[in-house]
Amino acid sequence: MTRIGATIVAVTAALFGSVFAEQKSSPAGGTDDLFWKKLEAHIDEITERFDGVMGISIVDLTDDRAILKNAGHVFPTASSIKIAILLELYRQEQQARGGTPGKAKLDDIYTFEAKNLVDGSQIMTGLTPGVTRLTNRDLAQFMVAVSDNAAANILIDRVGMQNVNATLRNLGLTKTMLRRKMMDIAAARRGDENVSTPQEMTRLLEAIYKGKALDKELSEIFMKQLS
Repeated sequence: MTRIGATIVAVTAALFGSVFAEQKSSPAGGTDDLFWKKLEAHIDEITERFDGVMGISIVDLTDDRAILKNAGHVFPTASSIKIAILLELYRQEQQARGGTPGKAKLDDIYTFEAKNLVDGSQIMTGLTPGVTRLTNRDLAQFMVAVSDNAAANILIDRVGMQNVNATLRNLGLTKTMLRRKMMDIAAARRGDENVSTPQEMTRLLEAIYKGKALDKELSEIFMKQLS
């Protein structure tokens, strides 16, 4: 049987600012144009060899130049949905700083419980139940640095799945949905898959980078943690 794959590639030039800024300064037909032509040719080679369906969205935030391939197609997100969970944590931190009660904060404490472990919990597995204390910031670092699934699930409980989705809708992202926790096989079998499109994932990162989702200070901290 042919293997069917789905890959979301969301690349924002904002994460590589110095490189793209240098290329941006070159005249039309210069280094930047050659770079993009070479990049697109290389992507075409990869997609031709790929035994499945690949979605790609690459955007240079300095001039909005883009490479889009199946960018509006809905794919399972795998761990890339964790970007949306991270955003909601930072959004609630911003609300808490503004005086809104009952919001998750980066410095809120969590005491590790073994019941929270799931497959793919590389860091959390080694912690001592009932003893190890972590902040939400720590959990977020585990979630993005090593894609720890237990950390992601704990943060989903703390910020609220419905709040993650509401924030996505407020940003105009209608096809990006957090429907289940990590490694919830029963939910996946029911069809409750976490989904997005390559283009919406790029738009999510763009909104954060341009300060449309968080204030300037938290946007910078967010991007630093994500990188």
